[in-house]
Amino acid sequence: MCPVSGSTPRWIETPPPPGSFRAIFKWGDPHTFKHPNAGLIRLLQERLGVRLKTDPSPQWLGLEPVPELPPPSFAEHHLRALADMVGAENLRCDTFSRVRASYGAGMVDQLRLRLGILENLPAAVLAPRTAEDVQAVVAYCHSHRIPLYVYGGGSTVTRGREAVQGGITLDLSRHLNRILDFNETDQTVTAEAGIRGPDLEKALNEAPQRFGAKRRYTCGHFPQSFEYSSLGGWVVTRSAGQNSTYYGKIEDLVLAQDYATPVGRLKTPPYPRAAIGPDLDQIMIGSEGAYGVLLNATLRVFRYQPENTRRFAFFFKSWEQGQAAMREILQSEAGAPSIFRLSDGDETEVAMHMYGLAGTPVDGFLTRLGYRPWERCLLIGSCDGERGFTANLQRHIRAVCGDHGGLNLSLLPITQRWERERFRDPYLREDLLDFGVIIDTLECAGTWGQLPVIYQEVRTTARNCGVPLVMTHISHVYPQGANLYFIFILPFTSISDYLDVQYALIEAIRTSGAAVSHHHGVGKQTAPWLMEQLDATSRGVLQALKDYFDPHHILNPGGTLGLDMIPEQAEKRWGKV
Repeated sequence: MCPVSGSTPRWIETPPPPGSFRAIFKWGDPHTFKHPNAGLIRLLQERLGVRLKTDPSPQWLGLEPVPELPPPSFAEHHLRALADMVGAENLRCDTFSRVRASYGAGMVDQLRLRLGILENLPAAVLAPRTAEDVQAVVAYCHSHRIPLYVYGGGSTVTRGREAVQGGITLDLSRHLNRILDFNETDQTVTAEAGIRGPDLEKALNEAPQRFGAKRRYTCGHFPQSFEYSSLGGWVVTRSAGQNSTYYGKIEDLVLAQDYATPVGRLKTPPYPRAAIGPDLDQIMIGSEGAYGVLLNATLRVFRYQPENTRRFAFFFKSWEQGQAAMREILQSEAGAPSIFRLSDGDETEVAMHMYGLAGTPVDGFLTRLGYRPWERCLLIGSCDGERGFTANLQRHIRAVCGDHGGLNLSLLPITQRWERERFRDPYLREDLLDFGVIIDTLECAGTWGQLPVIYQEVRTTARNCGVPLVMTHISHVYPQGANLYFIFILPFTSISDYLDVQYALIEAIRTSGAAVSHHHGVGKQTAPWLMEQLDATSRGVLQALKDYFDPHHILNPGGTLGLDMIPEQAEKRWGKV
């Protein structure tokens, strides 16, 4: 731990012990940390009404080893048969591997691991070497009624792969992580589902060296979890990258897919558009492992032209002014920015402290001009593409923001600072939770007309639940609407209390008319609210697809997409330990 400086908390600055609980819930690189600065800690303590102790509670840090649990009831002959399919070296039954495969990166996962709660584990974790291995395992599990789950990058926050019915988990990250084809003529790339974001992006950026291409390319897909999420995870959850306003969500990027299902392989052709019946790609995208195991996907790619990127930053006096400017920019048909992110007054104030702007001459200058703390809203963004396009769009954005009362501070490196730090922000969570402070997120989507209602209902619910701080931003924008992303911070008391808050906020999202997820997916966590949001006919379609692709319901069973929820899930009582 780092030394004490006054009342500075002793942040952990050593990698988790191998085999420990912390080695599972630690975000990202075990050697990487991002500690809250003094200004942010002071702000949080003032808003939370608590003081962080100098030292965290040792029993809460997860430094102890994961104990070996007795193996679950699972026939030995099944393990032998599965080992023959993938190779004995690619089958693991130790408890650490089974916990890592079942627990995700969500808050309820972290809380359970810190409290030593181990549940819903597969009997074994398999690492298939080829697509044929996967199809063989799927067929075997179908024949013998063995539940089957899939692990890719490990970043799910919706209990998406939790093995609530035991069985086995496929780990696609170990071997199925290759680029299968790059086609510069069609401007596409085909990669296996287990490839992680940085590996795919690096290969595209280095296309001349790697593939003999004339130009460099980018996938354009950069979710918050970019460094530790997989292509398969992006596709099956309908993920969105932080540059999605220009490049599109993952469903806009996918041209073709290849799935292993209990009824056989499903391969779609890579047509850019076609009129050959309903789009099977869109049926499978977002299916979250309930209809099949994604083996590989073909994506559109874009020319990589970072030399043309134009960045901007504006302050608005109100949340409403900032939204009006965003809407006008998207509806004006002058083109879409790439990053396009508006923070409300609460998030802007926290950002001022995180970026070291609070209390500086910039802070005083803003206040004197009427951009008051806790009311002013920060809009940051960038324009990607051809040089003339980005220059023209930047001029247009400057004019529209000015018309809506925006103060242009693009000369300050605010956006550049955010870009440098954006993939490191999740590291803050471990530090704060070490000292009993929860920071978690929920997101949703709605039309421009719905956004004010959604925003007010969720924030009112949070206040009624005693949440001291709720930050909100818009980060994926369309001519017809946008997503709202809520970050809520509160002291930890118990898992049950935390889930009471989370469930109340999801309920507020649903009753306000928003889609219960814009890009995190549904998993097993949000399934009850999805079922309430869909009408009977829509639910019937999802069920009919499940019954066709997976007649014995072996694929990701236990409530994914609300298809086979246990009573506790349906009644919103699941996990309240």
